[in-house]
Amino acid sequence: MRYPTPQELGLAARALADEHPGEVRLRQAGTSRAGQPIWVLSVAATATTTATATATATATATATAGPVGTAGGDARSVLVVAGAHANEPVGGATALSLARRLLRDPAPRAGCGWHFLLCADPDGADLHRTPRPYSLLDYHRYFFRPPGPEQPEWAPSLLPADRLPPETLALTALIDELRPVLQVSLHATDLGGTWVQLTRDIPGLAEPFAKSAAELRIPVENGASDAAGWPSPGPGIFVIPQPGSEAAGAFHPEDTRLSTWYHAHRYAGTTAIVEVPMWASDLVDDPAPHPDPRGALRMLAARLTADAALVGAARERARSRDGDRDGNEDGNGDGDGPRPGGFENPAAAPLLRAVDWTLALIPRITVEWTGAGAPAEATAAYIASIDAFGRRLSLRAAAMLLRVLRAEGHPAAPGLDQLVTGWCEEFAARFGARWIPVATQVEHQSRTVLAAYDRLVAADRATGRA
Repeated sequence: MRYPTPQELGLAARALADEHPGEVRLRQAGTSRAGQPIWVLSVAATATTTATATATATATATATAGPVGTAGGDARSVLVVAGAHANEPVGGATALSLARRLLRDPAPRAGCGWHFLLCADPDGADLHRTPRPYSLLDYHRYFFRPPGPEQPEWAPSLLPADRLPPETLALTALIDELRPVLQVSLHATDLGGTWVQLTRDIPGLAEPFAKSAAELRIPVENGASDAAGWPSPGPGIFVIPQPGSEAAGAFHPEDTRLSTWYHAHRYAGTTAIVEVPMWASDLVDDPAPHPDPRGALRMLAARLTADAALVGAARERARSRDGDRDGNEDGNGDGDGPRPGGFENPAAAPLLRAVDWTLALIPRITVEWTGAGAPAEATAAYIASIDAFGRRLSLRAAAMLLRVLRAEGHPAAPGLDQLVTGWCEEFAARFGARWIPVATQVEHQSRTVLAAYDRLVAADRATGRA
């Protein structure tokens, strides 16, 4: 099994809709900046009885209160978002697998329609081309991750409303239409463990999540750098802090509460962000206390600064050939001018925007690591997660810059190639990287999504909301 492309996702979804015309619907939710369709696949709710919401006897009867897959015809809705980050392609495979699973075992569809945004950023996904990576180096050879303002989920936290990209508008419009009780965003990490971020706690999720991870031999990331200092009701489960708390913005340059994750809160919904690793490392699952967290963070900050300087030097050598910061020669950095003569590759402009955004982000992160808010106590897992985070920042910037320089035959390309190769090898060796098969990544995400919905419904029943 390999990661599907956006085009393959659309074809597979169309085939599924054709096979199950009474239960499955494929429609276009929007259009990307480059004109690609943004597809949503819907699996209709089934009828419920007063005796039980999940009785097998009623689970195969299609709800008739409204059209297939629409909010009007379902008592509730779940929205699963895949492909929000171009470099995390497992989500599309998970979305298709979940849709097929719900057709085989329709119990979770009792009174609930399931909707799958198959790829939130098809343009970005086309630029990140590693359907079957066999090593970290292979993964980074054609790496792409757009800058924050061009990411569908993060754009609202970085841009005014009148400048939001069409991918973001398609996603928020879908949330407004469906009003999901649960939105699940499917994410991945290149190397590390699995964890879940929640906009509201889902009681009881930690147990099935941990059980799935253990059965599939996926380490649980107990100290995820993305969730530094956040409340954790169980290993690998992190609840985004409330506004005003000290941990609310830890290591996050964006305001998380302005992202599309919180758009579902307008309708009393909850969002779960499910992360799964491509390569696993047991270092991120080590609960032992670290002997000197602040000293380690200072060292990691110094290394990240030095690594970024190496990439920055290569970027400066290329800068004279790329006009201005958006990869154009019109001098305004807005991405609307002609491509510079030095870079004929049309992918150069988005790659260079991503490189520049990443390099500009690094100093802000190193200040966080060495500032007064750095933790005096932390686990070995947390320091390992920070170590991995720093390595991937400089590596990603270098890999994207290398793609541009290599395509142009730039004299700086061979030296940067050696740097990227060495960093990938060091990263894998330091963390004992172990490949997780794509099918296993998909299985764990699927189990976690279903468990999140099951526990959310149980909590709602306990409180009288369902």
